[in-house]
Amino acid sequence: MNTVSVLAEEGSAKAPPGRRKKQRAQPITRRTTLTFDSTGMARVGMIPRHGRAVTEFADLTQRSSTWARVGNRALAPADLVATVAKCLIDEVVRDHPECGTGLGIAVTYPARYADEQVDALRAALDGIELTQVALVAEPVAAAAWLEADRGPLMPGLTLVYDLGGAGLDVTLVRVGAGCPRNPIVGVPLRSTEFGGRAFGALIAEHAGPGLSSSSVSESVADTIAGELRARHVRASLEVVYRCLRVADVTMADVDRVLVVGGAARPAEVAEVLAAELARPVIAGADPERTTADGAAIIGRRTAVAAEVVAEQRRVRRRRTRRRAATRALMLSRRTRRRLGRVVVVTSMSAVFGFGTSLLAAGDGVLVS
Repeated sequence: MNTVSVLAEEGSAKAPPGRRKKQRAQPITRRTTLTFDSTGMARVGMIPRHGRAVTEFADLTQRSSTWARVGNRALAPADLVATVAKCLIDEVVRDHPECGTGLGIAVTYPARYADEQVDALRAALDGIELTQVALVAEPVAAAAWLEADRGPLMPGLTLVYDLGGAGLDVTLVRVGAGCPRNPIVGVPLRSTEFGGRAFGALIAEHAGPGLSSSSVSESVADTIAGELRARHVRASLEVVYRCLRVADVTMADVDRVLVVGGAARPAEVAEVLAAELARPVIAGADPERTTADGAAIIGRRTAVAAEVVAEQRRVRRRRTRRRAATRALMLSRRTRRRLGRVVVVTSMSAVFGFGTSLLAAGDGVLVS
């Protein structure tokens, strides 16, 4: 299983007509493994020759997910996932120092996670001072990429077909203007009978027993592998139709199919889905990074929105100070006119006392 992180910069989404799209930043792809040195420093993506790597912790729904002990700390699977996120965030910031403190960050999680798993991941991120990180369901992030790359989209339903290495996830997502805060429709479904591992087992079975992995690839020709993959994808349609039934919709209600995931790269995947489902099928140039691209877009939008809110607050504060200064000036002129009509007065002490009151009432404005 891999973890992919990307950086969305200004102009990296869909470009206006007649203008070239800015080249996308290169993704950072790491194996979802962790190693810890003697000081407790974590490194992601490495399989050491000597020592032990922590693996099989990314799925928080599995009771058998790995825990790790680092020094006196026992790290739960959610803590390990948060550690992976921090390592990748630190790497991006190190490689792109121009991001500064205004970097918006989003981390995705499987849409099938219950509130318990999402809360555990939120607590783990907060525990390592990543409170600013937004948590986004994977199909919602994929839909954000779709909107940025192919939008604006008319309101409707998109079926996200996420064919990864470990399994297949199928989710219905509302897109376009007016979609609700939680755009997922029905229940996301997952099957481990399909995906990279399952297809690899199918290839090995077809090649026959007693062959090494290199011999398997040599014994199965490309044409036969393509036929097996097409058969594999057709069999996965049972999961698609079950997802539709749970949501009480049909393919006639679905506007398009969005194909994502590392195992969705071969052309046969999109071709079979388009032929069998009779709907437009959209796949990015690199389906493995589509969800990460969408998360980066959401993170950037979050950062822009936060900057807009901060600027609005600064404008309100400046207006408040200007109004206070104006009121203070008007009061000072009126007071001077009144004091000018007094026959016996100690003007210096009176003006000084008035000015001190204005300092308290006028938010730092002293008029004398």
